[in-house]
Parts: sequence; structure tokens; C-alpha cells
Amino acid sequence: MNFPDDLYYTEEHEWVRLEDDGETATIGITEFAQGELGDIVFVEVEPDGTELGQDDVFGTIEAVKTVSELFMPVDGTIASFNEQLESNPELINEDPYGDGWILSIKLDDAEDLGDLLSADEYESMVS
Repeated sequence: MNFPDDLYYTEEHEWVRLEDDGETATIGITEFAQGELGDIVFVEVEPDGTELGQDDVFGTIEAVKTVSELFMPVDGTIASFNEQLESNPELINEDPYGDGWILSIKLDDAEDLGDLLSADEYESMVS
């Protein structure tokens, strides 16, 4: 299983990548999570511009087996949704850390990322 070192992780199986501008982050679910969910058939998230706090539900992900809530890893405002997921939600299964990203946010405070898990900590949690 893949646990990229350049990402931050949550206990709820989301990942966060800080973008080069230091103010924007990309969020998705981990390879472990997509494997547990099975074939993903639909993703729904709050609209662009929605302000959310850490641990707020920002959407749902529907798989053949179940529906799961998605939790905001840090405080921020939704900047954009990965529109490719509207017609190809299976991108999350195929490439969870790349084309299967879910949304981009404007961070309230990039230092909040320090409260999340490192790749090693996340790998220990799911192993």
C-alpha cells in the first residue's frame, strides 16, 4: 500500500497536500480508504465558497457497498471540486493521490497541518 511522504493524513482516512503557494491544499481519501469502500460510484461535496471547520462533514462518498461521510481535515474554504469525479468517480479507486483528488481548499492557517498524521503515523494506524 502507498503512503506518500509529502501528504498529511487524518484518522478518518483523508489526505491533504499543501500546494506550492502555501495557502491552498488539495484533499482526497487514502488508498486504504478507497480499498475498504470498494467501487466508488458517486461523490457529493458542499459547494465552492463553503467555509468549514476541522472535522466538519464536507460531503459524502458512495460506493457499491456503503455511503461514507467526508470530514474536513483542517479549517478552510472550499475553492473547487474535482469535476472529473462527476462522470468518473472511479478515479478515486484508480488514482487516489493523483487524478482522484476530491477538492481544493483555501486554508485558514497552514500551521493546522501540523496537527495531522505523518505518512509513518498513518501507516502504523492502518497496519
